[in-house]
Amino acid sequence: MKEIIIAVILFIVSIGTFVISFFSFKEKGLLLNNAYIYASRKERNSMDKKPHYRQSAIIFFLISIIFLLNAIEVLIDSGWIFYIVLMIMVVTIIYAIISGILIETKKKWSYAIEQKRKKLRGK
Repeated sequence: MKEIIIAVILFIVSIGTFVISFFSFKEKGLLLNNAYIYASRKERNSMDKKPHYRQSAIIFFLISIIFLLNAIEVLIDSGWIFYIVLMIMVVTIIYAIISGILIETKKKWSYAIEQKRKKLRGK
Protein backbone atom coordinates (compact mmCIF):
# COMPACT_ATOMS: atom_id res chain seq x y z
CA MET A 1 0.00 0.00 0.00
CA LYS A 2 2.85 2.35 0.86
CA GLU A 3 4.40 1.83 -2.58
CA ILE A 4 1.14 2.69 -4.32
CA ILE A 5 0.81 5.96 -2.39
CA ILE A 6 4.40 6.91 -3.24
CA ALA A 7 3.85 5.98 -6.90
CA VAL A 8 0.66 8.06 -7.07
CA ILE A 9 2.48 11.06 -5.60
CA LEU A 10 5.31 10.62 -8.11
CA PHE A 11 2.79 10.33 -10.98
CA ILE A 12 1.07 13.54 -9.85
CA VAL A 13 4.39 15.40 -9.66
CA SER A 14 5.28 14.00 -13.09
CA ILE A 15 2.02 15.27 -14.55
CA GLY A 16 2.54 18.67 -12.90
CA THR A 17 6.03 19.08 -14.32
CA PHE A 18 4.79 17.91 -17.73
CA VAL A 19 2.07 20.59 -17.67
CA ILE A 20 4.68 23.24 -16.82
CA SER A 21 6.81 21.93 -19.69
CA PHE A 22 3.86 22.00 -22.11
CA PHE A 23 3.02 25.63 -21.32
CA SER A 24 6.69 26.61 -21.48
CA PHE A 25 6.97 25.11 -24.98
CA LYS A 26 3.99 27.28 -25.95
CA GLU A 27 5.68 30.28 -24.22
CA LYS A 28 2.69 30.74 -21.93
CA GLY A 29 2.45 31.05 -18.17
CA LEU A 30 5.20 31.58 -15.65
CA LEU A 31 8.76 31.63 -16.86
CA LEU A 32 10.52 29.50 -14.25
CA ASN A 33 14.08 30.36 -15.16
CA ASN A 34 16.78 31.85 -12.93
CA ALA A 35 17.91 34.34 -15.57
CA TYR A 36 14.38 35.73 -15.73
CA ILE A 37 13.61 35.51 -12.01
CA TYR A 38 16.77 37.37 -10.95
CA ALA A 39 16.55 40.00 -13.72
CA SER A 40 15.35 43.49 -12.88
CA ARG A 41 12.02 44.71 -14.23
CA LYS A 42 13.81 46.72 -16.90
CA GLU A 43 15.83 43.69 -18.00
CA ARG A 44 12.71 41.49 -18.01
CA ASN A 45 10.89 43.87 -20.35
CA SER A 46 13.76 43.98 -22.85
CA MET A 47 14.75 40.31 -22.48
CA ASP A 48 14.27 37.79 -25.29
CA LYS A 49 12.26 35.21 -23.36
CA LYS A 50 12.08 32.57 -26.11
CA PRO A 51 15.38 30.75 -25.33
CA HIS A 52 14.60 30.83 -21.60
CA TYR A 53 11.13 29.35 -22.17
CA ARG A 54 12.66 26.66 -24.39
CA GLN A 55 15.35 25.82 -21.82
CA SER A 56 12.78 25.62 -19.02
CA ALA A 57 10.44 23.51 -21.15
CA ILE A 58 13.12 20.95 -21.96
CA ILE A 59 14.34 20.76 -18.37
CA PHE A 60 10.81 20.36 -16.97
CA PHE A 61 10.08 17.70 -19.59
CA LEU A 62 13.17 15.75 -18.53
CA ILE A 63 12.18 16.17 -14.88
CA SER A 64 8.69 14.83 -15.66
CA ILE A 65 10.30 11.77 -17.26
CA ILE A 66 12.46 11.31 -14.15
CA PHE A 67 9.41 11.37 -11.86
CA LEU A 68 7.45 9.09 -14.18
CA LEU A 69 10.25 6.52 -14.28
CA ASN A 70 10.64 6.74 -10.50
CA ALA A 71 6.91 6.03 -10.11
CA ILE A 72 7.21 3.03 -12.42
CA GLU A 73 10.28 1.84 -10.50
CA VAL A 74 8.38 2.03 -7.21
CA LEU A 75 5.57 -0.08 -8.67
CA ILE A 76 7.57 -2.78 -10.47
CA ASP A 77 10.76 -2.70 -8.35
CA SER A 78 13.03 -3.73 -11.22
CA GLY A 79 16.25 -2.07 -10.09
CA TRP A 80 17.48 -1.22 -13.59
CA ILE A 81 15.15 1.77 -14.09
CA PHE A 82 17.15 3.52 -11.38
CA TYR A 83 20.17 3.63 -13.71
CA ILE A 84 18.10 5.14 -16.52
CA VAL A 85 16.87 7.79 -14.09
CA LEU A 86 20.47 8.56 -13.10
CA MET A 87 21.47 8.95 -16.75
CA ILE A 88 18.54 11.29 -17.42
CA MET A 89 19.48 13.32 -14.32
CA VAL A 90 23.04 13.70 -15.58
CA VAL A 91 21.78 14.70 -19.05
CA THR A 92 19.40 17.23 -17.46
CA ILE A 93 22.16 18.83 -15.39
CA ILE A 94 24.59 18.95 -18.33
CA TYR A 95 21.88 20.41 -20.60
CA ALA A 96 20.97 23.07 -18.01
CA ILE A 97 24.59 24.17 -17.66
CA ILE A 98 25.47 24.14 -21.36
CA SER A 99 22.23 25.77 -22.52
CA GLY A 100 22.59 28.47 -19.86
CA ILE A 101 26.11 29.24 -21.05
CA LEU A 102 25.01 29.27 -24.71
CA ILE A 103 22.07 31.59 -24.00
CA GLU A 104 24.31 34.06 -22.16
CA THR A 105 27.02 33.85 -24.84
CA LYS A 106 24.47 34.50 -27.58
CA LYS A 107 23.06 37.42 -25.60
CA LYS A 108 26.53 38.98 -25.23
CA TRP A 109 27.29 38.51 -28.94
CA SER A 110 23.94 40.04 -29.89
CA TYR A 111 24.62 43.00 -27.61
CA ALA A 112 28.12 43.48 -29.07
CA ILE A 113 26.79 43.35 -32.64
CA GLU A 114 24.03 45.81 -31.76
CA GLN A 115 26.56 48.24 -30.27
CA LYS A 116 28.76 47.90 -33.36
CA ARG A 117 25.79 48.71 -35.62
CA LYS A 118 24.90 51.76 -33.53
CA LYS A 119 28.48 52.94 -33.77
CA LEU A 120 28.53 52.50 -37.55
CA ARG A 121 25.22 54.34 -37.97
CA GLY A 122 26.50 57.21 -35.87
CA LYS A 123 29.43 57.86 -38.24
